[in-house]
Amino acid sequence: MDTTDLAFTPATELDRLIRTRALSPVEVTRALLEHIDRLNPILNAFLTVTADLALAQAKAAEERALRGARLGPLDGIPYSIKDLEPTAGVRTTFGSKWFEHHIPTEDGIVAARLKVTGGVLLGKTNTPNFGHKDCCDNLLGPPCRNPWKLDRTSGASSGGAGAAIAAGLGPLAHGSDGAGSIRIPSALCGIFGFKPSFGRVPYAPTSDYWAARSHNGTMTRTVRDGALLLEAMAGPDPRDPLSIDAPPERYLAACDGDLRGLRVVWSADLGYAPVDPEVRRLCEAAARRFAGFGCSLETRDPGWPDPGAFHKIIYEVSVASRQIDRFRERPEWIEPSLRQMIENAQGVNAMEHGKALLARSAFYDQVGRFFETCDLLLTPQMPVTAWATDPGPGPQQGPTEIAGRPTPTMFDRLPFTFPFNLTGQPAATVPCGLTCEGLPVGLQIVGRWHADATVLRAAACFEAVQPWAQTRPPVG
Repeated sequence: MDTTDLAFTPATELDRLIRTRALSPVEVTRALLEHIDRLNPILNAFLTVTADLALAQAKAAEERALRGARLGPLDGIPYSIKDLEPTAGVRTTFGSKWFEHHIPTEDGIVAARLKVTGGVLLGKTNTPNFGHKDCCDNLLGPPCRNPWKLDRTSGASSGGAGAAIAAGLGPLAHGSDGAGSIRIPSALCGIFGFKPSFGRVPYAPTSDYWAARSHNGTMTRTVRDGALLLEAMAGPDPRDPLSIDAPPERYLAACDGDLRGLRVVWSADLGYAPVDPEVRRLCEAAARRFAGFGCSLETRDPGWPDPGAFHKIIYEVSVASRQIDRFRERPEWIEPSLRQMIENAQGVNAMEHGKALLARSAFYDQVGRFFETCDLLLTPQMPVTAWATDPGPGPQQGPTEIAGRPTPTMFDRLPFTFPFNLTGQPAATVPCGLTCEGLPVGLQIVGRWHADATVLRAAACFEAVQPWAQTRPPVG
């Protein structure tokens, strides 16, 4: 295989080739580093590339493979980590000027778990300042670009991971999702993204364990690659008091099942969300595929109220409480979007915040009652395709209108993502087509409480009849 073919080879296939000694971990790592060296100056997908470390890890993996002593299916497989996850000895910026030269002394839980697999760390992927928004720009350098169209955003906050996976800069990427940050860039960049159940993958260290909204998850080009990565990341850890106290399931094996007997509901707009007509058409056609999987497919809206208003309060107060001291210290290091969130939060009183938290509990009950009537909910993932980035390195803005309806805040363009951070349910995005502009569209698959394996199986069934990994972006 040439360098480009290696760059787009799934991790499951790389595992087979390395296991049978048809491919060396050093060979694939060198090919990917060459690919990154050529494309990262264009895409800005990586904030830090760990070339020397990657080659050293690849050589160690090669030695283990030759001895027949591989550590597991990820041994020698390249991966990336979002730059919100601490990595010992490797620069971790959090997308922030305060940490531009920060080198942690300890790994986060995900970084530590991936390290012991024998995988090869390619680097740290781009993210906005502490992951606060859905556009992947920060004050450290140029914004991340979408490999389908370079004048479009990759989405965020796991935007670097989305662009990297789409462009073949590695087969496996870690992402995190507090209001859609795995699913947004996955949909906009045309890859598979999986936000597992809250607590399925521990989240530590963090400044707020009790916020109960951020999910570590996977971003890959194929469903089975995502399942393989999840098996390495999942499982309880006492450092995260809300982690699910159960061993990981066999997620890769779960992809081989069928959907017979499951009750599936399709909703184009949840009853309240604006959606671009072309996005709606592609997602509805994708949802119809499920009628052929042996499950029942019904079209209806869930009937719950729009949670946008109280979610905005919870989200902005959480962000502001963690950033206000930095804002006061160095306001010039705070982007306008983050500054606005802080100012909004300062106008919220304790009673309003308390009522928003109560509304979240009521919303959880409403969603739970809906899922008593079905096993899977299908929706568009994003109501629009990747929007244009502003020229230059300055702050990026999203669309202010969708399908003729105003969308004045970030949350108005995320109606399908944040509800399932509020409830903690597993949710995946699968590519389901390209628009007339050649931009990817994603279909969201949401599962019941802790039904991660069912969501992965549904995604794999869809992938089998409408595969996407063979379609490569112009930059890749």
